[in-house]
Amino acid sequence: MKNVALALLLTSSLSCFTIEAQVKKTETTVKVGIDLVNVKDDKVTVTVTPPKITSNEIQYRLPKTVPGTYSSDNYGRFIEDIKALDAKGKELSITKSDANSWTITNAKNLVKITYSVNDTFDTEKGEGFGKEDVFSPAGTNIDQGKNFMLNTHGFVGYFSDFLSTPYQVTIEHPETLWGATSMIDADDSKTKDVFNTSRYAELVENPIMYAKPNYTTFTVNGMEILLAVYAPDGTITAESILPEMKTMMTAQKTFLGSFNATKKYSVLLYLSDVKKADAKGFGALEHPTATTVVMPEMMGRDQLVEQLKDVVSHEFFHIVTPLTIHSKEIQDFDFNNPKMSKHLWMYEGVTEYFANLFQINQGLINEEAFYKRLSDKIEHAKSLNDNMAFTTMSANVLEKPYKDQYLNVYEKGALIGMCIDIIIREKSNGKKGILDLMQKLSLEYGSKKAFNDNDLFDKITALTYPEVGTFLTTYVAGTTSINYEEYFAKVGVTKTTVKAPENVFLNGQVPYITVKQETKEIMILPEIELNDFMKALDLKGNDIVTAINGTKYDLSNIYEMITKSQEWKEGDAITVAIKRDGKELTLTGKVKLSYKDAEGYKASDTSKTALKNVWLKG
Repeated sequence: MKNVALALLLTSSLSCFTIEAQVKKTETTVKVGIDLVNVKDDKVTVTVTPPKITSNEIQYRLPKTVPGTYSSDNYGRFIEDIKALDAKGKELSITKSDANSWTITNAKNLVKITYSVNDTFDTEKGEGFGKEDVFSPAGTNIDQGKNFMLNTHGFVGYFSDFLSTPYQVTIEHPETLWGATSMIDADDSKTKDVFNTSRYAELVENPIMYAKPNYTTFTVNGMEILLAVYAPDGTITAESILPEMKTMMTAQKTFLGSFNATKKYSVLLYLSDVKKADAKGFGALEHPTATTVVMPEMMGRDQLVEQLKDVVSHEFFHIVTPLTIHSKEIQDFDFNNPKMSKHLWMYEGVTEYFANLFQINQGLINEEAFYKRLSDKIEHAKSLNDNMAFTTMSANVLEKPYKDQYLNVYEKGALIGMCIDIIIREKSNGKKGILDLMQKLSLEYGSKKAFNDNDLFDKITALTYPEVGTFLTTYVAGTTSINYEEYFAKVGVTKTTVKAPENVFLNGQVPYITVKQETKEIMILPEIELNDFMKALDLKGNDIVTAINGTKYDLSNIYEMITKSQEWKEGDAITVAIKRDGKELTLTGKVKLSYKDAEGYKASDTSKTALKNVWLKG
């Protein structure tokens, strides 16, 4: 629905402008046309009209890297048949100068550029971080008449002389598809959308997802939230996951308090059909007023909403950092020759810590679950290079060997945030924590004012305590491993042995099941020692599992079966349909899990209970 009052106000205001002023405004705007109607060979045509160019030569560039990805993706490789044209439609000389750049000569005569764009989803091989695949939430999709995932940096580039120039993007689209975005559509047409941004960087931060309408909106503490879903088979709707998403985002806003003043936030959820050439990099990418999320559709609703609690909450907390608190490297991001900041421990680590802390703080998980998450992060961090200085890794994350350690930002990075939080809680007698520090930093800097990378530790020390500064120089800039037990002890938490449930279909990395290649059926492995779950249900080797709790399973959705089983609790009722020796049987009973001893943590020092409580609930 268009804001009629705003449209009338703008019409009234524009009537006061002279024709000369209107022409001047037009000449200082990069205009982009994207055609989602006439798709040819799974490619979209883009037309770019620059402002008046006064130089003889100019470069047009697609990004090598975009904020939040920490990888070199080279979006220029998805561009084909690029042409530079003058006012008479005559082609000007345009040559490719590197993987993402084209140099146009006789540029004073340039009127427009046209080219075709391939999408990234179709090229994914599932190679993972650091490989050729573009991380799916930062990627693009072209599926004519069904879905267009427009991460705008994959379709639209910039002229080297006009990075700070306003952009106007006009998108022609089928009437059956609706564009979900946090931007405001300035056009009333059902087949054309017009979006205006102040500069290229703002356009990059505003993804758009076109699909048949499958969305809902809700308001949390003055913030309007749009939840849009694309699901190929239509089983997941925005309304079906609304209760959990609303509960989660309400808890996040409550946790942050008055920290964030964003008025609109969009969650664009793309569900991938992994059985086809589709997105394979699951996760999310943050933006100031939106997040793009890619998940496998076969995951199923219950498992999906559990994943979204962690994934979307992490991206939402990026509102704090780096979207509000960031260095000059991020404020003035160079899309083709990026200089990376040293502070991924804060941008990703503190963000991941908040994504877990708010859940215990707001009662979404209990203490046992929270300690389990921290224990898992300690174990995962051990598998990475614990003696690599975090600041060095961050500043060089695009290059080997540092990029191979990037995943540690979510493990050790979050634990760094935890330790700083506990230090501040201890020194302030529980009155302050790391969220207080982030609030002070946002007042000192904010989204429009960046800090110098080398000054951050001194600023944090001045705003907190000398012990925080010592921790940062020793464990974040230094190569010393962190003794986490030392920090847990400050809040009365000690290491213990806990019973961890094992997956009913996997014994560690060894499966209890296989697939019969000729029929694609799931079979219990013969001559294998069965676990407690299988014994309780009287399952036997060579049994064919055809359905569980009414859902049919085979090779096509075996992943869904395994992930669904992770939700089962001890004593849950269960029905398993099988084929045994050619006969169909139905086995009923209750879930019985097998457990293994694992390292964990528990609150044991009652003298620290008050400090522990404000750490978790303050």
